[in-house]
Amino acid sequence: MQNSQKTELPFLAGLGSSGEPVFESLEVEILLDNPDLVRLMKSPLLTRSLAAGDTLKVLNPETAEYEIISRSGNLCIRVFDATEKLEMEQNLTSNLEKLGGSLDLQTERALVYSIHVSIGFQTIEKLFNDACGDNPDTVWYYGNVYDPEDGITPLEWWLDFDPQK
Repeated sequence: MQNSQKTELPFLAGLGSSGEPVFESLEVEILLDNPDLVRLMKSPLLTRSLAAGDTLKVLNPETAEYEIISRSGNLCIRVFDATEKLEMEQNLTSNLEKLGGSLDLQTERALVYSIHVSIGFQTIEKLFNDACGDNPDTVWYYGNVYDPEDGITPLEWWLDFDPQK
């Protein structure tokens, strides 16, 4: 018996140069126990504050309004390269998969990964810093660690996943 179905929904990715909203279409799993709830299948490229596995309540899909119900514990990590080379992808993906992470999206200039926060920020940051190296054209960012309004305030949702509790 199937207890979910998959679809794509729009998510607000930001504002365009003239102030118009820009949307990113993301695959979600509709939870049939409660059709107002969806789970993200993969971490997004542009939409902030979300990662694969997060459960959301659909408030208004036409205006891309959602409420986070529960976090999966996954970090969304995005890698961007201005030169379209992303030469480190194969090695980075292999190393991340060994830690239980996954490559969720690959484009000519971007990679999106999901990995559980329990691996530890220090381990994850070393992996990405080593992979990007000294290449000034390649940068990586967390997609769901900092407040999307100011970009610097930690969201601290990972404290709920603290193994010391």
